[in-house]
Amino acid sequence: MNETAPAIALGPRIVAAGGFDMLYREGMGLIEDVATYLDGDGRGDSRILSREASFLYATESMRLTTRLMQLASWLLLQRAVNEGEITKENARSEKEKVKFSATPSERGGPGFDQLPHALRDYVDKGDRLFDRVMQFDTLERGKMPELDPGTANGIADQLARLKAAFGR
Repeated sequence: MNETAPAIALGPRIVAAGGFDMLYREGMGLIEDVATYLDGDGRGDSRILSREASFLYATESMRLTTRLMQLASWLLLQRAVNEGEITKENARSEKEKVKFSATPSERGGPGFDQLPHALRDYVDKGDRLFDRVMQFDTLERGKMPELDPGTANGIADQLARLKAAFGR
């Protein structure tokens, strides 16, 4: 084995493969479901909330809608790349303009458990979609996800043992 050979970037291949199509369908489906809920049952759900919970409902629904639109931008740009409509470089430049706000770390707080179950469920699904898009974005850039030091040392130890066992 040639020790100086560059590693093959699997991330872009995974993104270009069918995994993205499933993420795209899921993301766009979630956007449609949230819009339907907020324009329909969500209006009724919000009317029966206390004043404080009603304010939180408005805040969380706005955060969710904003984040989903930002995710939709990313998904549409990636689809355009996959279909050859724009270059990866152009998409990367446009993706850099999409600043994700209301990230999952801002969830919860006083009164969050008073929100309608459906809205909390959509917030959770939006958070999971956000995490998956961020993972795909990392893969698409050809970067490996960060490993915690404990895991990295374990992997290094295993590689050292394999090299010792096979005399390389």
